[in-house]
Amino acid sequence: MEEFMLAIEQNTSKSKAVLLDRTGEKVSSASKEVETINPKSAWVECDPNQLWGNIIGVIADALAKSDVDSEQIAGIGIANQRETTIVWDVETGEAIYNAISWQDKRTNNICKELKERGLGDKIKEKTGLMIGTYFSAPKIEWILDNVEGAKKKAKEGKLRFGTIDSWLIWKLSGGNLHITDYTNASRTMLYNINELNWDSELLDIFSIPKTMLPEVKSSSEVYGTTASHHFFGHNIPIAAAVGDRQASVFGHGCFEPGIAKSSYGQGGFVLMNTGSKLVKSNNGLLTTIALAKDGEINYALEGSIFTAQSALEWLKDEMNLIEGITDAEYFANKVTDTDGVYFVPSFNGLAAPYWDLDAQGTIVGLTRGTNKNHIIRAVLEGIAYRTRDIIEVMEQDSKICLEKLKVDCIFGQDFLVPFQANILGCNIEYNEIDTTTIGVGYLAGLAVDYWQNKEEILDSCGSDYRFEPEMTEKVRNKLYKRWEKAISKARI
Repeated sequence: MEEFMLAIEQNTSKSKAVLLDRTGEKVSSASKEVETINPKSAWVECDPNQLWGNIIGVIADALAKSDVDSEQIAGIGIANQRETTIVWDVETGEAIYNAISWQDKRTNNICKELKERGLGDKIKEKTGLMIGTYFSAPKIEWILDNVEGAKKKAKEGKLRFGTIDSWLIWKLSGGNLHITDYTNASRTMLYNINELNWDSELLDIFSIPKTMLPEVKSSSEVYGTTASHHFFGHNIPIAAAVGDRQASVFGHGCFEPGIAKSSYGQGGFVLMNTGSKLVKSNNGLLTTIALAKDGEINYALEGSIFTAQSALEWLKDEMNLIEGITDAEYFANKVTDTDGVYFVPSFNGLAAPYWDLDAQGTIVGLTRGTNKNHIIRAVLEGIAYRTRDIIEVMEQDSKICLEKLKVDCIFGQDFLVPFQANILGCNIEYNEIDTTTIGVGYLAGLAVDYWQNKEEILDSCGSDYRFEPEMTEKVRNKLYKRWEKAISKARI
């Protein structure tokens, strides 16, 4: 009987299920949009039950499209948007509040208080993270403080916390598994990446009982099985859990230290694999766990861009300048430059290396001659400039001069990625395939011996396109100096 791997991805905007065969090829897939809830300005939530329902739905759709029976699934892997926080009642299995997104900024006052107390260095030393609304710990604290009865239930050991992976695994296992992996744990602002444990001092700072927290596991191992009622009597191994950005790194074949990977989803992320070496940043980058497998921990330097694809959605939904996000490159290529216009993509503040959460989206350089093509091009260029901001300090921290960057995104081949190569001055290898689902599928497959080793899958991790820089260093540096002036305007 032919077997397949089932890769699940729950990202910010979609629930996805993909069936992979032994060559790493996609047999079938299904996806469904996630509805975002915004109760107040800067609050971003989603319904945990909708996430769960979506996942069950897309699994069923992917199976139906391929005529694959559930008993042919050799294992399941889950990749998820990181930091997004869910707290649920262990007795009922129901969430006590909506999932609070990584994009949500309601905990800004909590974070400011932590900084005022001088806890920034302590938290960064223990977790590798900067104090920020981005991460899970302040979100948990907010839920316990603001949901009636939550603090009492937490003290009584009746509540559980998890990022999206934990929630889905809890549901898939019928409440038998409360786990997460090292990559997701390292994004909570509660996990000590030096000692590899939930840090008791940090738990005290945020007033979070340890009983709420999941057991931390490898990114690739059999944790348990699905409850039989989900798959018609079949108990399928749940064999991988990993943050979506780290899954993408693995899916792109960035196995060796010094290889960097950039991706552009709702936000943008740049990760450099530093291997077993935990590199501390002096330039506002995060130190995080890249992967945990077979008892080995790989670390990474990471820089985040809060606004990437969401800037194109703004062009479409609020400004009505494009009909779809993939149209942006067509209009960008209708002009040879932005005519001096710069767009700083900071709708949710600026992440690495600035960490200015009060920064606002900004357009500078407008004249009477500015047209929509200039603005659209400036938005795309802004994403590339923000990536250079991160790469420059990443090279300083790692002492590695980047010769190439691996990139994947659903848009970018026609303008963004070539411009990225130009403004960085390095080669770029670009993939159109979804390396996140591929990556978590590989991790699950390795855990159940569907594939035997990384070398067996490396040939499937090639790039679709290669771009080399064509811009001169003089022009590159001139443009970037103007960008630095533009970004200062966003930091009001």
